[in-house]
Amino acid sequence: MKALAPERISEVAVLGAHCDDIAIGLGGTLLTLVKSIPALMVRALVLSGAGTRREIEERRALEAFCGTATVELTVLDVPDGRAPAHADRIKDEVAAWRRRCDPDLVFAPHRGDAHQDHRLLAELVPTEFRDHLTLGYEILKWETDTPQPTVFHPLPPGVAEEKARLLLKHYPSQHDRDWFDERAFLASARLRGVQCRAEYAEAFVVEKAVVSFGGV
Repeated sequence: MKALAPERISEVAVLGAHCDDIAIGLGGTLLTLVKSIPALMVRALVLSGAGTRREIEERRALEAFCGTATVELTVLDVPDGRAPAHADRIKDEVAAWRRRCDPDLVFAPHRGDAHQDHRLLAELVPTEFRDHLTLGYEILKWETDTPQPTVFHPLPPGVAEEKARLLLKHYPSQHDRDWFDERAFLASARLRGVQCRAEYAEAFVVEKAVVSFGGV
């Protein structure tokens, strides 16, 4: 399978509804990006968890996943599981945050996510990032909302294992969830790897993309 590679990436925007969404959805991709682009700028917005143990976990986790990259993380205090009731505020926050960044690539939840917080954020992102390539990531959980991805990112050897290790290390508050373990994360990455002829991979949903074949 031939790969399409972006010409230049110096800044990425990553958005999540909860602390750990970003790491679960694209932790391996972040590890890979930073290895190839040490001076990468990562701007992250998380809707919930401000002022709690979850924010501390998120900051430490993104530092680990992003390595030499510059990380600018904003964590809001929207109540977990109540995002639709705060849609106006979230819309304003995303819009204000958008004005502070100009990424080459955007990562956010995908619209088919069954969790109401993820889905609301997925619906708002394209209204602010209108001219950006946005990749919708998947979040492993108990709902049967696994998407049919359209873009795959094969992970280099060892990266899937490193992702699983960092998730378990930096999010101890999630250890009581029966799906939050190394086997589950590696199984998900292995499945996506099979689908793109790689050992492991992360997968994304793209709603719209423009392809240039040398024309205008």
